[in-house]
Amino acid sequence: MKSTLRSSRRSFLQQLGVAGVTAPFFIRHLISAPPSGALLHASFGAGGMAGADLGAISGQPNVKLVAVADVDLPRAEGLKKKYPDLKVYQDWRELLDKEKDLHSVNVSTPDHMHAPIGMACLQLGKHVYGQKPLTHDIYESRRLTEVARDNKLVTQMGIQVHSSAEYRLAVRVIQDGVIGKVKEVHTWSNKTWGDASTRPDRVDPVPANFNWDLWLGVTAERPFIGGGYYHPGNWRKRLDFGTGTFGDMGCHIYDPVFKAIGVTAPLSVRSEGSAPTAHNWGLGAVVHYVFPGTQYTDGKTVKVVWYDGDKRPPADILSQVGDAKKIPGQGSIFIGTKGIMVLPHVSRPQLFPVEQFKDYQMPKVDGANHWGQFVSACRGEGQTSAHFGYSGPLTETILLGGVASRFPMTTLEWDAATLKFPNHPDANQYVRRTYRKGWEVKGL
Repeated sequence: MKSTLRSSRRSFLQQLGVAGVTAPFFIRHLISAPPSGALLHASFGAGGMAGADLGAISGQPNVKLVAVADVDLPRAEGLKKKYPDLKVYQDWRELLDKEKDLHSVNVSTPDHMHAPIGMACLQLGKHVYGQKPLTHDIYESRRLTEVARDNKLVTQMGIQVHSSAEYRLAVRVIQDGVIGKVKEVHTWSNKTWGDASTRPDRVDPVPANFNWDLWLGVTAERPFIGGGYYHPGNWRKRLDFGTGTFGDMGCHIYDPVFKAIGVTAPLSVRSEGSAPTAHNWGLGAVVHYVFPGTQYTDGKTVKVVWYDGDKRPPADILSQVGDAKKIPGQGSIFIGTKGIMVLPHVSRPQLFPVEQFKDYQMPKVDGANHWGQFVSACRGEGQTSAHFGYSGPLTETILLGGVASRFPMTTLEWDAATLKFPNHPDANQYVRRTYRKGWEVKGL
């Protein structure tokens, strides 16, 4: 098995070496025409959100799930009960090396492998449905956005509530000017993907049929720790693998804010929450953004603030929407010049003061099937709404919050064009990381 994986890896890296040198020309010859037959699809990841993604995509008309790769082999093998002809791989590189006729993929792994796998698929001309956050680091998001755009590939980030009727309605209400121009937004999640403890000083046996080296991927080698410390879910708390609560939920909850007020890159970001430990994201994030004003906002700039864990917007903000104890566990408050909108995650928007809007009739807004939208676009029918051209900048913004958390109570000015913090060079080291030797991917 080891020699097969080495051979597969060598062949795969040789492919990407060619793609990296002549990418724009090479990719054009790799991209399949929109299929008249079945859309041939593969999944990177077999359980958790990957299971939801591959199930929703393969459940669309005339889609065939051809292959799946998962470092936890029993997870992938378990799918054969539903998909008897499914080809199962443990190494994602081997899948790409052997399954050359694929049209599309979903990348639904832990955050640290989103970019390496996603970029490899884009370079091979595959349409990509990528789970949120799009990538682990800011530079990776920028590069995936550029490559997908330049080669006209279909993409969609897995923020499925972006396509929900509730979030589309919220965007419509704001852009219709129902609460006037937006002065500021406060948004939050009660989840806690942080950990103030130290990493256990032990080495545990690696479970059978679980490839720890493949799971580590582009990150530095380290001993395996069992008991769920990393796999299958707590990797979200770990600096090298996850992106904390903000990276996890911010891509969902910030999405309608980002869309409704039409912002892109912020001018500055400032963390007033706890800093990460040596290995884990901190608890209770509070992240302040300042964006350039837009046609939907009041003034030359607009402030958007994120809170998670037990942190919440200040009392003077919450008091404007009634009983602070009744605010949703996750959501947003838009403060406008003519009123306030509360948007629970995921529910219909609510307008305040109640008396002022008692006669207002919400417009009818339909939702869409997020996965179905991706499949249709792969066939050349319509477009995706959370393509990387939209979700890449959204992810960059979210990930800036993680960088800022490493420098508490410090305002970091952001130059999106150069991907640098002009006033704080020490922060630039967190924009792009170095991949483990032997795991480099062309274009990243």
